[in-house]
Amino acid sequence: EAPRAAVSPQNGAVPGERGKRDENVKRGNWGNQIEFVLTSVGYAVGLGNVWRFPYLCYRNGGGAFMFPYFIMLVFCGIPLFFMELSFGQFASQGCLGVWRVSPMFKGVGYGMMVVSTYIGIYYNVVICIAFYYFFVSMTRVLPWTYCSNAWNTPDCAGVLDGNSNGSAAANLTRLLNATQKRTSPSEEYWRRYVLNLSDDIGNLGEVRLPLLGCLGVSWVVVFLCLIKGVKSSGKVVYFTATFPYVVLTILFVRGITLEGALTGIAYYLTPQWDRILDAKVWGDAASQIFYSLGCAWGGLITMASYNKFHNNCYRDSIIISITNCATSVYAGFVIFSILGFMANHLGVDVSKVADHGPGLAFVAYPEALTLLPISPLWSILFFFMLILLGLGTQFCLLETLVTAIVDEVGNEWIIRRKTFVTLGVAVAGFLLGVPLTTQAGIYWLLLMDNYAASFSLVVISCIMCVAIMYIYGHRNYFKDIEMMLGFPPPIFFQICWRFISPAIIFFILVFTVIQYRPISYNDYVYPTWAISIGFLMALSSVICIPIYAIYRVCRSEGDTLLERLKTATKASKDWGPALAEHRSGRYAPALGPATECPVEAQPLHPEKAAAAPPAQGSNGSAHSQDSRL
Repeated sequence: EAPRAAVSPQNGAVPGERGKRDENVKRGNWGNQIEFVLTSVGYAVGLGNVWRFPYLCYRNGGGAFMFPYFIMLVFCGIPLFFMELSFGQFASQGCLGVWRVSPMFKGVGYGMMVVSTYIGIYYNVVICIAFYYFFVSMTRVLPWTYCSNAWNTPDCAGVLDGNSNGSAAANLTRLLNATQKRTSPSEEYWRRYVLNLSDDIGNLGEVRLPLLGCLGVSWVVVFLCLIKGVKSSGKVVYFTATFPYVVLTILFVRGITLEGALTGIAYYLTPQWDRILDAKVWGDAASQIFYSLGCAWGGLITMASYNKFHNNCYRDSIIISITNCATSVYAGFVIFSILGFMANHLGVDVSKVADHGPGLAFVAYPEALTLLPISPLWSILFFFMLILLGLGTQFCLLETLVTAIVDEVGNEWIIRRKTFVTLGVAVAGFLLGVPLTTQAGIYWLLLMDNYAASFSLVVISCIMCVAIMYIYGHRNYFKDIEMMLGFPPPIFFQICWRFISPAIIFFILVFTVIQYRPISYNDYVYPTWAISIGFLMALSSVICIPIYAIYRVCRSEGDTLLERLKTATKASKDWGPALAEHRSGRYAPALGPATECPVEAQPLHPEKAAAAPPAQGSNGSAHSQDSRL
């Protein structure tokens, strides 16, 4: 086995190595390759796949939406995914450390950290609401089934109310009369009981203690899973990344066998080809791919940094991206089969019951579940799936922040105390999430979701593409990848990275600006001051980039501004593979011409790997020549 591995170092293990030993003793590595792939799938597949994609698909022309969606996946999604994975894996550094490639752009790394902080705060609040619903589903009758509770209003009209005393037809007439003002019991349960919603974003009211308790539970779970970093989370993902597929399949089989399910699915899939010429459809497709894969959050760079140096991240990026999109399409069947059944039961059009975002997960879908026999079982399964989907993403968000902090400080003391850093970040995340559990919490949550992590991600990603391809130089980067994988990136990816992906990202940016509408929640329109806070959140991550660039140029050596710019953008001395045994070619220590042999002709000897000093840092050796052409 060893000689074959030496020729083709694609199996994630260093050639000739026994496989289980950590290659990077200082930082640690994944236990094996499956752990990395499952973690990345768990990271990319999140709540958006269930509650955003099916709705976007139905809104933007059904099956016709799949066409722009997959085109955007091929030309923008997979290339960006591969770029971030290879970037992190090559340098074995988190989202700050990788910017030794061009120190002036380190602000991009800080921007990624800010974005991950915002998302990490509100994402766990969504998970905590799912926990709450999960716990209250453990009853004989789901609490949002009937209108006979203390929190219900006279306008409430349940799907099941009155079925006992007379025919369904009489009930239907009563429903239709009330349709103008009808609110479902699940909506009243959500607004008047779970959230106890206040009338304005500024009116925080009291903290909802059940939600606060669940927020505590979800942060404790995240912390315990990350207590040993990727060593512990790598074991947890065997369950959290695979079990949602089991639940999706159970719900799919249950949904498909219901009456009216096919109507719902037809609604979801029937292509309206005329919509394909609509720019909004293409914009939605590009944005959905972009946000769904988690590009520019810093998580992909962080997860890949724990890979072994010769792991084939090209193969991984294709597997993970396609799995993510297939999951979205699959989830659409699960959602729309049950919505079709409910529309059929109520005798209304599917568009009347379709919803997206928290409204789908906590109002429309739970209401549909009350119609099924043994509804608490399906409810428990559905919310358990939402919890697992959310946790997979949350692990990576937290690990991104912790890794960035630990790599940045970088001394032995903090590496040994990484668990305490994780605890500190988790406690801070919990405290910052407390305002989102107040009566106005959902307004703040949607504000963060709409502003903190939409526009800024696109800017960060665009600048990252330009920095790597044009400032560091595409030839340099392609050589780095060839040194790592044993083959240069395929021509298609080279063209995408240099021209197509940045162009698509720029298109998303322009599209986002043109399509901008002030945010609203149901009938509530956000006041101007709240929208200003939203814009400040969006700016706070992007502003890191110019501020750090100016700081870096001021601190650089050189007499003229141009010289300083050159120094600030030039790759630093310690850029390159983290371990001495991988620093060959232009990264080799300057010993003489013998070290300048091409990478393929230089097998990595197992003795050499074993003899390498364990605490060899990333600044172990200097460049043999300037890294820029």
